[in-house]
Amino acid sequence: MLLDLDGTLVDTVPDLAAALNRMLTARGLAPLSEAETASMVGDGVAKLVERALAARGRTVQPQDVSEYSADYMTHVAVKSVLFPGVTATLNALASDGWRLAVCTNKPEAATRAVLSALGVMRMFSAIGAGDSFPVRKPDPAHLLATLRAAGGTPDAAVMAGDHRNDVLAARGAGVPCVFCRWGYGTPAMAEGSAAVAQDFAELGAIARRLLA
Repeated sequence: MLLDLDGTLVDTVPDLAAALNRMLTARGLAPLSEAETASMVGDGVAKLVERALAARGRTVQPQDVSEYSADYMTHVAVKSVLFPGVTATLNALASDGWRLAVCTNKPEAATRAVLSALGVMRMFSAIGAGDSFPVRKPDPAHLLATLRAAGGTPDAAVMAGDHRNDVLAARGAGVPCVFCRWGYGTPAMAEGSAAVAQDFAELGAIARRLLA
């Protein structure tokens, strides 16, 4: 099973918003709410910083992204938490024979840092991050490269994520996608997904049904 990170496995918005707000404050700009930040997540760090600055009427500069990234890496798991049911469900999936991988647009160093800090890095056979390959979601090649790294095949895989990028990447790769309703994406982003999960604990049963 391929899993998105931000908004699917981990509620990272508190730390993302805090880092963005430190950057904005240093530039004399008003901070963002966590809800505003959540709406900007899903397309990688450069887009996140660009959207944050655009919301305050500024154009992003290269140093904005590098400064934000460095700051975020030192505060990567201060308030971030696994969504309810993640640890138990990952253990159950592994016991049922599922190989698990993360497919995210978040940079790989930050992805590994978050998962390690929250104690679940050991559960994953592969990490396909936003800078792991030449492409990233919604490009299906990102999902397929992650799948190969985990030793999986499209005919026996399921993608789970909370963003339109997850749905589009899965569709392009010929892999069913479970839209994660608890995440940061809007309900409209579920269009085209194979199923919608209301909580993390449902993923195992839905995935088995999709591959039956």
